[in-house]
Amino acid sequence: MTSHPTSIRIASRESRLAMAQSEWIQSKLIELYPNCHVEIIGMTTRGDQILDKPLAEIGGKGLFIKELEVALEESRADIAVHSMKDVPMTLPEGFAMAVVGARENVCDAFVSNRFSSLADLPLGAVVGTSSLRRESQLRYHFPHVQIKALRGNVNTRLKKLDDGEFDAIILAAAGLNRLGFGDRVRATLDPDTFIPAIAQGALGIEYRCDRADFRRWLAPFEDANTTAIVSAERSLGRALTGSCDIPLGGRATMAGGNLLLEGFVALPDGSRLVRNTVQGTAADAEAMGVALAEKLVAQGAGEILAALGSFRKS
Repeated sequence: MTSHPTSIRIASRESRLAMAQSEWIQSKLIELYPNCHVEIIGMTTRGDQILDKPLAEIGGKGLFIKELEVALEESRADIAVHSMKDVPMTLPEGFAMAVVGARENVCDAFVSNRFSSLADLPLGAVVGTSSLRRESQLRYHFPHVQIKALRGNVNTRLKKLDDGEFDAIILAAAGLNRLGFGDRVRATLDPDTFIPAIAQGALGIEYRCDRADFRRWLAPFEDANTTAIVSAERSLGRALTGSCDIPLGGRATMAGGNLLLEGFVALPDGSRLVRNTVQGTAADAEAMGVALAEKLVAQGAGEILAALGSFRKS
């Protein structure tokens, strides 16, 4: 058994953002293992191909990673790089995930060529988003704006804004920063008001469970705080049967060894929204997600999810 890898093949979506993230992981692997040949294998996923329908209608965010997992299964690739917010709450049997590096900016970003913030938008302004989570919070806090569906990669979405199809669009600040578009951000949405997507801004490396060598080789890239934060948020999502067709969000923060987890569940039209928080330590991350889910259900999240046809009592 070799102590260091000699060759690593990375499966990646071919979007500019996915490739930028995979190239960053590639550079870090080469930095740590300078004698290793690291290759990126670009792939187009079903989620990238179908752009005329909301994700909730075509199978959810798992469509962005299925082809990459097949490549791992068939040994055409060794690892796959994902934005953790795109990863289903429960991995398929036989796969494991390492959350790597420090988390990027967790916030949603307000992007507009005409207005400085959401508060500046006039009655009937058209805001583009592909996320039910963002839509529900926008409708709850800013019911005077008009929401219009927005799909495609970051460049496509920015072009639609520049072509005048929208007055503003909402994107993840992390993706804009990683692509060098940070200057397009007019304002970041306060995460205390607009709770981000679960695991937004975090990167993960997926590998097969039977590859203990990769578990060992990837360990130096893991950040303990980020791993605990993402664990708490994903535990909340699992407990609420979270998927892209449910308007929910979660954000965990770490301070002085204490972990704070906040989350919400809403109806898509923003007519009802429940939110709450729990506190604990990094060691409690998984249990905190379950505890917060129970608090939200007690507040009415169960009825909201049942109304969406997505809530299943264990």
